[in-house]
Amino acid sequence: MSARALGGRKRRDDIWSHFHYNESQRRTECTVSVGDHGEMCGHKLGGKNTTNLKRHLKVRHPDIYSKIPEVKTPIENKNNTEQLPIPTAFQHFPTVSKYKSDSFEQRAKENALALWIGRTGLPASTVEDEDFILMMETIDKRLAIPKRSKINNLVDQIYEEEKQKYKERLTLARKITLGLDIWTKSGLKASFLAISACYFCIVENKAQHILLRLEQIAHPHSAECIKTCVDRCIDIWAIPKHKILTVITDNGSKTIAAFKDNEESDCTSSEDESTDMSDPEGIEVAEVSGEDHGFGALDICSIPCVVHTLQLVVNMIQKEISINRLLSKVRQLVKLFHKSSVCQFCQFKLVKDCPTRWSSTYLMISRLLQIKNSVVQVADGMNWDYLSPSEWQRLTALKDLLLPFAEHTQMLQSDTQSLSLVLPALLDLQGHLSEFPHTQGSNFKDLACLATKMKANMDNLFRRFLDPTYSTFSPLCTAACLLDPTVAPEALLENDDEQIQVLLEKAEDFIAQLVPPVREVEAEDIKLEEGEDDSKSEPQRKRPRFKYLRKSKRPSMSIFLTSRVREEIQHFKDQLSQATNHETGLEFWATQEDSIYPSLKPIAFDLLAMPASVSFAERAFSVIGDLGEVRQTRARAILERSAFLKLNKVR
Repeated sequence: MSARALGGRKRRDDIWSHFHYNESQRRTECTVSVGDHGEMCGHKLGGKNTTNLKRHLKVRHPDIYSKIPEVKTPIENKNNTEQLPIPTAFQHFPTVSKYKSDSFEQRAKENALALWIGRTGLPASTVEDEDFILMMETIDKRLAIPKRSKINNLVDQIYEEEKQKYKERLTLARKITLGLDIWTKSGLKASFLAISACYFCIVENKAQHILLRLEQIAHPHSAECIKTCVDRCIDIWAIPKHKILTVITDNGSKTIAAFKDNEESDCTSSEDESTDMSDPEGIEVAEVSGEDHGFGALDICSIPCVVHTLQLVVNMIQKEISINRLLSKVRQLVKLFHKSSVCQFCQFKLVKDCPTRWSSTYLMISRLLQIKNSVVQVADGMNWDYLSPSEWQRLTALKDLLLPFAEHTQMLQSDTQSLSLVLPALLDLQGHLSEFPHTQGSNFKDLACLATKMKANMDNLFRRFLDPTYSTFSPLCTAACLLDPTVAPEALLENDDEQIQVLLEKAEDFIAQLVPPVREVEAEDIKLEEGEDDSKSEPQRKRPRFKYLRKSKRPSMSIFLTSRVREEIQHFKDQLSQATNHETGLEFWATQEDSIYPSLKPIAFDLLAMPASVSFAERAFSVIGDLGEVRQTRARAILERSAFLKLNKVR
């Protein structure tokens, strides 16, 4: 019987040529010739296992076994075709089916591409580039790469949807703070105005800061141009002016002038200017809206960026001749290290100050003192001039003078929740400048004199926040500080200074005026609104003869709410006598019950959410690339869209 007729897998001919399988006995017999007469071996094995057959040949017939190869004969392909390597086989596979155009995977990846194009400001034609298509096919062969027209439509759709989402949130917000900053490219090639909005988002229950608009303005930009841009932005976003607490600006003269008239009108306005409104039928229903009373109701007030103003105080060190001479020597030393390869042997790289970077002078001095030993060692080896021992001591004292300014700058430049820290920071810096001439600056008359001048300049620059008698005094910072339980006890409640107590009174008055507007109605009208219908029991009342006299004898609802807020403020102050474990003021107020602080809690959320600087608006200028190349209207729209999607962290 042939090996193929045996059935099962193919038999090895080199082995089975020496054996015969008996089907009836189910045994395999060896047919190898042995002896001189050609007799068969005749040894019988059970079954037909090839391994047993090879073992028999190895033991009984070693000469035949030595000629049998160890490797089995390759199995023939059923189709008699050669087997392909795996990479080649994948290339011969049929084309992978694409996602359906309306599938979730296709739409999600198209939106991701559109968001990437929108945030980076790249041209939509990028998706039609051959290398880009090759890259995307390598990542996902099933993705159908959209054309530029579809990408443009998707980016515009995402942009409009996000604008609508934030517009609805601004509509729900109780109070809004605007941030305003202007950046001019070197060489006066272009100027840009960034406007941001900070508010407490009741949808997400947290403070939120977003970019509203990034607009290129003509140079030189005037105060009227800035005011027009702000008004246009407010109209586009449908922000009622009575919702705007304030506008935080830089210290540019044109920016200050844009809001100067509004501030003067607010300061000269009084509550006596409010008019009584009566309906045609003579029934007294005096509406008191947010546009008719309060601080800056009709016009928008502005306050300067606290960090910008602090830098004006810090920059006074450049006006002292002895200090400026010392800093010039430090800059020259840093420049030598930057030009030479020996600086790589130091643990840290020296930092050079930049006039437009906050706290840069402190950072330069701090890094130089940090690696002083390495600097001296390298300078000795290179025969460079460096600081004398007395200059190193003066530099250390200068660092101590600038350290609190750098710390408070870092704290106050946050996007949200920093306005309540302004007053404690200013009081702390005043105390630092008062003590410095008697401590670190006692050995250096120039530094002691500089600290005295800085304090006087600081008192003048921050009169708006610290002097209640100032014509444009703003109680915002003090009010925010009062409602922040993490700083209020130390800065206000436990401070016996007479001026601080006056600031505290002004803050309480301001908070009382921030009560949400209500209708001024009489007690009888309030009962009717609550559901008590007296129309059947009593005849229609006649018009009172002395309605103003009658009104003066009965307290209005607004007076009642104002007194209620003052009661809540007093209860809050009593509560601050106990220690709080909350890290921020917003965390504290989130744990308070609405029934205890029905009027004060919303006001606290709004004030504590406010920032103290325009650093968020400034950030728009650093994330959008080279602004000087923007000349066409379409490019400007893409620029604004890119900044909006990126700064607002659209996902």
